Amino acid sequence: MMRIAICDDEANTRAYLLSLIQAQPYPCEIAEYACADDCLADPQKIDLLFLDIELNPSGNSPDGMALARKIREQNTTAQPVIIFVTGYEQYVFDAFDVGAFQYLLKPVDEKKFAQVFTRAAAQIETAREKPGRVLTLQTSNTNRSVPLDHIHYIESSDHKVVLHLKDGRLSYYAKIGDLELELQDQFFRIHKGYLVNLSYVSGYSKTEVTLTNGETLLLSKYKYQDFVKAYLRFLKRGDRL
Repeated sequence: MMRIAICDDEANTRAYLLSLIQAQPYPCEIAEYACADDCLADPQKIDLLFLDIELNPSGNSPDGMALARKIREQNTTAQPVIIFVTGYEQYVFDAFDVGAFQYLLKPVDEKKFAQVFTRAAAQIETAREKPGRVLTLQTSNTNRSVPLDHIHYIESSDHKVVLHLKDGRLSYYAKIGDLELELQDQFFRIHKGYLVNLSYVSGYSKTEVTLTNGETLLLSKYKYQDFVKAYLRFLKRGDRL
């Protein structure tokens, strides 16, 4: 059973999306919200969120993009799949900055909706079957587990590595080369000093990689081609957060 939320300030759009969801062959529970604050106030877990980018702020309530950022900032391992619904194509690049799964243009095409919904449902099912992995750190005779999805990138510093997390930094004694081997299916060594979580890559050039939080990291010219291949393989697998 999937829990799906629709957040749109237009009642007719919510009704239309509701009908499209109910036409799909998946058991689900559907909640509707007219503003971002109502969505944030719901304590129940959301698996899939259809979100209007142009969501009109109500008082201090954020718009759709701000709501997506707030959701991504939450310190939870299980994050919803976000599908933006918008009348403006220029928002597509902003959508990827918050790890959106896809965006749908209004008026939403039924065939396109079914295709995107099927792919999103498959990703949700895969995530349930394969819970988030963790990195186990050994420090001062104690062990600590950090979910990989909480790590933006890993930096080499002297004989230590620094984990740059969603909510701060954590350093311990380890070799970045060892972590490169251990985490190679989700991380890539873009530079001798950086191991980046491919889930948080929002763009790249021949000299740097940009993360979804706005940070930029140096990309070695010797790593560029292999990085592009690895990143495209990663996207094809559909493992983005």
